Amino acid sequence: MSAALSPIAFHLGNLSVKWYGILMATGVVVATLMAIQEGKRRQIMPDDFIDFLLWAVPIGFVGARIYYVIFEWGYFSQHPGEIIAIWNGGIAIYGGLLAGLAVLIVFCKKRHLPIFLMLDIIAPGVMAAQVIGRWGNFMNQEAHGGITTLAFLQKLHLPQFVIQQMYINGHYYQPTYLYESVGNLIGLILILSLRHRKHLFKQGEIFLSYVIWYSMVRFIVEGMRTDSLYIANTIRVSQALSLILFFGAILLWVYRRKVVKPKWYLAGSGLKYPYNRD
Repeated sequence: MSAALSPIAFHLGNLSVKWYGILMATGVVVATLMAIQEGKRRQIMPDDFIDFLLWAVPIGFVGARIYYVIFEWGYFSQHPGEIIAIWNGGIAIYGGLLAGLAVLIVFCKKRHLPIFLMLDIIAPGVMAAQVIGRWGNFMNQEAHGGITTLAFLQKLHLPQFVIQQMYINGHYYQPTYLYESVGNLIGLILILSLRHRKHLFKQGEIFLSYVIWYSMVRFIVEGMRTDSLYIANTIRVSQALSLILFFGAILLWVYRRKVVKPKWYLAGSGLKYPYNRD
């Protein structure tokens, strides 16, 4: 059995730079570039995405940590000094996404930008970042599923380096990070293939498609993981939230179509340069 891949990419003096951080940063860059490119089609200036990024990334990490701490409060209430020790691990993507959404709402109101249009533009990039970021879990040998067998992993026709990375403390584990990454990649391809078709999506529906797809994938994958956060030691937090988001997004889609009647996504943003940036 070959040695597992190191989670550390390189050293800068006494500082260890981990693959997890590199992959997360790569995901953020990819998401930003995708948003800027699509924003040009929708008459949103690149500076708006850069400015949003400067607020959303740090607040998103804080939100991801707060979410994790809340649902692990039994531990952190006894070890309050570790609440801010994010370098020891312990963030939850749903917390980061919810924090990022809150930042976007405030940002759009401040810049007088259509919230649902911005969500449509940003959502595919966020999905791409999730596809990339899950490989950070791979490098850390975390966010995996239960014990499985070498024969099972080989039946999936996985590359050998993936199989060897799933060999942890004498056992093979389900590569749930891979299942989620691939699931999100399929959803991303579908959304990117369909979003520019005329009279298919109305404003807000690309974002809602992302929410529906991701919550479905996450619900399935979360049921396989061994590191889930729980409510009352019985309900997996991410599965419960996935169900809420899945049905909530569908209901919002129907409501907006029947009551709000938003414009078609490709009908134009209605913005004209220069718009109010105060």
